Amino acid sequence: MERGILSPSDLRKPGNKIVYGIMVLGIAVMAVTMLYPILMTMFNGLKSNPEINTFPPKFFPTTWHWENFNKGWHYIALPVFLKNTMFIFLGNLFMTILVLGLAAFSISRIRVPHSRLVYFFILLTLFIPATSYMIPNFVNLKQLGLLNSYWAFWLPAGANAYFFLLMKNFFDGIHPEIFEAARIDGASELTSYLRIAVPLSVPIFATLSIFIFSTAWNDWFWPSLVMHTEDKYTLATAIYKYVINARSLDSSIKFSILFMVMIPPIFVFLGFQKFIVRSVSLSAVKG
Repeated sequence: MERGILSPSDLRKPGNKIVYGIMVLGIAVMAVTMLYPILMTMFNGLKSNPEINTFPPKFFPTTWHWENFNKGWHYIALPVFLKNTMFIFLGNLFMTILVLGLAAFSISRIRVPHSRLVYFFILLTLFIPATSYMIPNFVNLKQLGLLNSYWAFWLPAGANAYFFLLMKNFFDGIHPEIFEAARIDGASELTSYLRIAVPLSVPIFATLSIFIFSTAWNDWFWPSLVMHTEDKYTLATAIYKYVINARSLDSSIKFSILFMVMIPPIFVFLGFQKFIVRSVSLSAVKG
C-alpha cells in the first residue's frame, strides 16, 4: 500500500486533523464549482422552455424532456462539424509531433550550429502577444491560397513555441546514453527520434494532445476568419453562429446542444490522463 502525505499516526494529531479537514473542504468546494455548471447545463437541457425561464430557478426538472437531446442533435449538422474539428485536431497533433518534435529533438540531442541562439530566439517569441501576429498569419495564408482549408490550422500548428519548449525540456530529461547506444548500432538521428524518443515521449505527447484538442474544440474566432463555407466550420464556430446567436431557438434545446459538446473533452482528458500520470522516470539505464 502506498503511503500518502499523512500517515494514520499523523492524522491522530489534532492540528493535522484540522489541516486535513481544510484540505478536504477545499477540494470539495473546487469539485462542486467545476461540476455545477455541467450539471446545470444538463438539467436545463432536460427542462421545458417555460420551466427554464421561471423564477426562482429550480435545479432539477419537474418533467424530464429527453426528446430535447434528439431535437438538439438534429437542429444542426453536429457530425459534420465534429468531423471538421477532429480533422483539425489530428492534423495539428501530427504537425506538432513531426515538425516541432523534430525541431525540439534537434536542439536537445543533436549538435546543431548555434542551437543555443535558436533556442533563445524561440523563447523570445513567447513574449509576443498572439493577437499581434494573427493578421500577418491571415495575410500569409491568403497569399498562399490556403484559406478555407485545413492547412490554415495545420501550418501554424508547426510553429508553436510553447509546445516546442515543452518537448525540448522533456527530451533533455531522457538519458543521452540511450541515443549514444543507438548511434553505435548505426541508427540515424531520424531513426533515434522515431524509434526511441517518440515511444518514450508518450506522456508529453498525451499532455500536448489535451492542449491541442482543447484549442481545436473551443476556438471559434480563428476558424470563423479562415473558414468561409458552412461545410468547413468547426464545432465551436457552428455553436456560436447557429446556437448561441439563435434568437428563435428554445433555451432548452440550446442547453441540450451545449451539454452534448461539453462531454467529449471530459472523456478525452480522462482517456489521456493515464499516460500523463504514468511513470515519471524514463530511465532505461539502471545504475
